[in-house]
Amino acid sequence: MPAIQSALKRGGRKRNIAARARDIRAALRSEQLAAPAPVAAAFGATTRAAVGIIAELNRQIGELETSLAEHFETHPDADIYRSLPGLGVVLGARVLGEFGDDPNRYTDAKSRRNYAGTSPLTIASGKKRAVLARHVRNRRLYDAIDQWAFGAINNSPGARAFYDQHRAAGDLHHQALRALGNRLVGILHGCLRHHTLYSEHTAWAHRQTTQAA
Repeated sequence: MPAIQSALKRGGRKRNIAARARDIRAALRSEQLAAPAPVAAAFGATTRAAVGIIAELNRQIGELETSLAEHFETHPDADIYRSLPGLGVVLGARVLGEFGDDPNRYTDAKSRRNYAGTSPLTIASGKKRAVLARHVRNRRLYDAIDQWAFGAINNSPGARAFYDQHRAAGDLHHQALRALGNRLVGILHGCLRHHTLYSEHTAWAHRQTTQAA
């Protein structure tokens, strides 16, 4: 009753609030329309079927993740991918699968970034210059890197600081994530080229030194 009266007052009611609240409570406690038994039974059957399908999907997803982890962890570069902040088994395997594992496929970090679609595209004409996002790109890889960057800001102080700096400079959330993703792709390329695991200090120390100066 008090809750109904409060709701009526918030809605602008000023007269007969108690009586109106009693009427509303009585209406809510009365029997409501119900579907015929055959209709209720049909909805019950479809709901049970949907629950069964969801349960089976979850089981199949679990088996797929187990198989994925077993195969991914046997790859010689798996430890490098797993060492980077924000990359777990599923996302790491996805990024590896989209980039491929040919060590000579990308001549430098820039070419890897260009393939990922994270590097900005600069367009200049006369005195005008614009920096735009690349729209021709591997969308599956780009989406994976977006998720990677989002995970990294919660697992790496350097990545968080990089993201915050871009936000402070006026970038929108997705613009800052794209910039961070671009940086992470470059870090990944360096780790793969030198066959070394990710190091928080090595990845971000030069930026901290520049800011301090």
